[in-house]
Amino acid sequence: MSVHVYSSQEELSAAAAREFAARAEEAIEERGRFAVVLAGGSTPETMYAILARDYMDRIDWNRVYVFFGDERSVPPHHEDSNHKMASEVLLDHVPVANVHRMRGELPPEEAAEAYEEELRTFFRTEDVPRFDLILLGIGADGHTASLFPETSAIEVDDRWVVANPVLRLDTTRITLTVPVINAARAVVFLVAGEDKAEALKEILEGDADPRAYPAALIHPPGGPQWFLDQSAASLLRELQ
Repeated sequence: MSVHVYSSQEELSAAAAREFAARAEEAIEERGRFAVVLAGGSTPETMYAILARDYMDRIDWNRVYVFFGDERSVPPHHEDSNHKMASEVLLDHVPVANVHRMRGELPPEEAAEAYEEELRTFFRTEDVPRFDLILLGIGADGHTASLFPETSAIEVDDRWVVANPVLRLDTTRITLTVPVINAARAVVFLVAGEDKAEALKEILEGDADPRAYPAALIHPPGGPQWFLDQSAASLLRELQ
């Protein structure tokens, strides 16, 4: 695990964009393509805008294959759609090879099954797929992707994608599962804002119960990278 702290969300996002570009270059050179999972939220949105603005000619977008870590049960043009945000800020502005969206307009179970089948077709394996990079955030409650506290999805180990009922939000989300995230070559958390500080402290320095803080379940080879702004990192002892 590595932790990087930046003075602002803009600085954090610029550093994350550089990491994205470096991972893309490495994957394309070694394997001929870059399979990346995008996250929703305001911090990734800032990073996507930087990629669209500054990296048009610095990444071989024709070899970039885009996936999503989770999606709400809404159609792709809905204001709450992760796909809509990523499209408007990044994907409509760069010539990516393919975009594989989660079909939030379908019944959640059907959407999850369809996305898992899409992953099997793309990766052509029965083993857990290995993405080159998965981008994640965390919520103030310690959730990541749509792996929410005390929900059934955090215990799933035999599926790649599931529909996860989130009772306190009165909805069902579609999400990648923990085994898929942990199989990635790289996982980068982007975390900004004081409202994340308490959860972040529990996850990074406490003895966090994974059922209460699902982000604590994420342990890819070599550990995740954490890109934080100073507000999010404000309660971390080692950075005082």
